[in-house]
Amino acid sequence: MNFTLSEEHNMIRKMVRDFAKNEVAPTAAERDEKERFDMEIFRKMAELGLTGIPWPEKYGGIGSDYLAYCIAVEELSRVCASTGVTLSAHTSLAGWPIYTFGTEEQKIRYLKPMAQGEKIGAYGLTESGSGSDAGGMKTTARRSGENFILNGSKIFITNGGIADIYIVFAAAEEGITSFIVEKEFTGFSIGKKEQKMGIRSSPTTEIIFDNCHVPAENVLGEIGSGFKIAMMTLDGGRNGIAAQAVGIAQGALDAALLYAQERKQFGKPIMANQGISFKLADMATSIEAARLLTYQAAWLETEGKPYGKASAMSKLMAGDTAMNVTTEAVQIFGGYGYTKDYPVERFMRDAKITQIYEGTQEIQRLVISRMLTK
Repeated sequence: MNFTLSEEHNMIRKMVRDFAKNEVAPTAAERDEKERFDMEIFRKMAELGLTGIPWPEKYGGIGSDYLAYCIAVEELSRVCASTGVTLSAHTSLAGWPIYTFGTEEQKIRYLKPMAQGEKIGAYGLTESGSGSDAGGMKTTARRSGENFILNGSKIFITNGGIADIYIVFAAAEEGITSFIVEKEFTGFSIGKKEQKMGIRSSPTTEIIFDNCHVPAENVLGEIGSGFKIAMMTLDGGRNGIAAQAVGIAQGALDAALLYAQERKQFGKPIMANQGISFKLADMATSIEAARLLTYQAAWLETEGKPYGKASAMSKLMAGDTAMNVTTEAVQIFGGYGYTKDYPVERFMRDAKITQIYEGTQEIQRLVISRMLTK
């Protein structure tokens, strides 16, 4: 058993940390305030190879692994959770199912430009009437000659509106089926953009299918196997969100620790107050536990071992840790923590969604409990 990161992983961490500090952090608060997605940041991420970390070079990637990808999401989220989730959805939710279930032609046509950062990916599963109950979707797919005709809508689409390629699930006659949908397809459009509490510079929208024509060659996997593809995709996606949550928590701890060392009360830094120092100790311990669970799940996926339970545990632990740590960080800052003068209020707002998307914490507990009985 070896808990030491490889030289490659350490190099990727340093590269992404430097990029996050110099290119992402300076505008994070402004982008959050204005709900502004910055395409230039995504392009710079692509230049560094971050948009294709786990994919082979033949598909435009850098040939690394899922642990390196999670480290990248963590380091980005340490300064801007919106940037972290942009990469997470692009890689785990859009890229992974194409890599795992796509034909060679689909991988070259769609995965390669995504890995190279020429196109952005997104994932469409949730509907207004089917969140945790994904099998209750109402979007339909009807065969018509060489096409499938999709009708319905999906909500809460991360990267919605900016994405070029959408992995979409619809109920066909043979069962739920997965499709690769291009934004230019006839009958596809972007609906309402959500105004959110957190991750505000990551666009979240509705997508609409009004007799949307999707070529039969764009079916992903086998017809009728969409539900399995959706659930397997979420297993890996949860680990990306766990990494995001760890990054948010670490960013909040960084800010709180610095403040506790500089802020003085009664003539001493508040770090000297046992009530503050013990909070910081608990925060650091829970972050490290969440990080280890997240890295373990990423390692299992890289090694081709079962990782569903591990990813559910990592997402559960990391999401709760992010919420608890950011709340404590705001408390350490006192009244200042409740203002936009410091980043901890943004971290706290960003943290909440990590307990909701990619499966709520209740769904993670359901997944874990079912696996315990197998």
